[in-house]
Amino acid sequence: MSVTSRRTFLTGLFAGMTALVAGHFMAVPAAAQEPTRGGRISIALSPEPPVVMLGVNSSGPAQLVGGKIYDGLLTYSQSLDPMPRLAKSWEVSPDGLRYTFNLEEDVNWHDGAPMTAADVVFSLRDFLSETNPRARTLSSRITSYETPDDHTVVLTLSEPFPAFIRGFDVSTVPILPKHIYEGTDFRANPANERPIGTGPFKFEEWRKGEYIRLVRNEDYWNEGKPYLDEVVFRIIPDAASRLAALESGEIDLASNYDIDPVHTPILQQNPELEVTNEGYEFLGHISWLELNNRVKPLDDVRFRQAIMHAIDRDFLAQRVWFGNAIPATGPVASVTKYYEPDVASYPLDLDKAKALLDEMGLAPGTDGVRARLRLMQLPNGEVWTRMAEFIRESLSKIGVEVQLESVDSGTWVQRVGNWDYDMTINVLGQYADPAMGVARSYISSNIRQGVPFTNTEGYSNPKVDELFAKAASTNDESERAELYSQVQKILVDEVPVAWLLQVRFPTVYNKKFANVVTSAIGVVDNFDSVYIRD
Repeated sequence: MSVTSRRTFLTGLFAGMTALVAGHFMAVPAAAQEPTRGGRISIALSPEPPVVMLGVNSSGPAQLVGGKIYDGLLTYSQSLDPMPRLAKSWEVSPDGLRYTFNLEEDVNWHDGAPMTAADVVFSLRDFLSETNPRARTLSSRITSYETPDDHTVVLTLSEPFPAFIRGFDVSTVPILPKHIYEGTDFRANPANERPIGTGPFKFEEWRKGEYIRLVRNEDYWNEGKPYLDEVVFRIIPDAASRLAALESGEIDLASNYDIDPVHTPILQQNPELEVTNEGYEFLGHISWLELNNRVKPLDDVRFRQAIMHAIDRDFLAQRVWFGNAIPATGPVASVTKYYEPDVASYPLDLDKAKALLDEMGLAPGTDGVRARLRLMQLPNGEVWTRMAEFIRESLSKIGVEVQLESVDSGTWVQRVGNWDYDMTINVLGQYADPAMGVARSYISSNIRQGVPFTNTEGYSNPKVDELFAKAASTNDESERAELYSQVQKILVDEVPVAWLLQVRFPTVYNKKFANVVTSAIGVVDNFDSVYIRD
């Protein structure tokens, strides 16, 4: 049967709030016109990645560049339905164990060699299972790989895993050239410096510290595309310089962490620029105050609930993120499948927070302090610093003294992975399905010291483990929804982390460009349809 999916749409007040916030920054489609050929788009890139070969580097900056060089089997609509890329069609057996991908024909690598089913198998089974943890989530479930012909791939799973079909975007499973990498040290292969893909743009030039230049692939498999001649990524480390470059027209596009949300109202007033929050649905970023459940008094659920009642998340969304976020209600973003809005709520209520601390026996000292904790700041820019300062101020109102710790990115990753913190701010993508990006943060089997972006807070509940496992392996959509509903309600009651915001980063681009954001992976997508309006 053909694979389709339907996102569960939100209802009620939360949906209305989402629409209200999104409406301020929604891209307005221009009147349709025949796409024109030619021209260049200049895109901000920061920080400069060491390589843009997606098999060995899946960081955000590498994805931004590599998404134009490589193709995935699929991409995803903004309602998270799979859409064709290198796979022109696909089928799933009724038992959910057998996936058949029918590939586009006449696809060549940038060096002229043909792309075949063997490249798909090599990418998933041999290369990415070693280098990409998200791809390993897929490959670990595959028991057999078959290639009946050069344009058909059949994957058989050990057990049903409905999230499987949502794992084939270019950032998770970029299709890589077997003839270049087979039998080599993947990470040390010289081809990593001049990546070879099947995408609409070919790697041309990299001046370190200045720019990366891609040029049109004249032999691209999608006939007539791409429309642009070049995509140039300008390396601009300084946020103020990126803002000035956007306003002056020196660059045409900035996204993700490139623009401080405080500047979006100003940019929105620029008649030459479009500001949109679309294109992040696949990631569905959730930001939370991570709480080390091993540290007293954070090991007490009442203390964690008190923290939730002490932080004004509406203020964070509107005054710190300037509408580029909405308050998070739990562990699943509203744009992710199986979101459950009917969970316990934690409105701003300082009296309730203090009552919970009183119940614990945490009476204020003579200095008014009930507890002292460290908050390690997330070193990703000014907006995260402002969030940390606001949280410190908020918790001081209930007698919790917070000491802010400033660290660099390497130290942050190391300390979080090794559980060497009391609290920190984190932000993680959800990757379209809770089995892909949500469960990892809460299941006890993923408490792995030394490994960041796992269950680093140390939360453990056997019932939660059981619900996540069942939901991941059942093919029944209604049963999955019910299981994920149950697990969200438990987690929100027990507050393993203090969920703050559903973040939707701004993408800002020059209005002369059409089709900039056309899918749930946004600017990471391949830009084969982008053109300059007349």
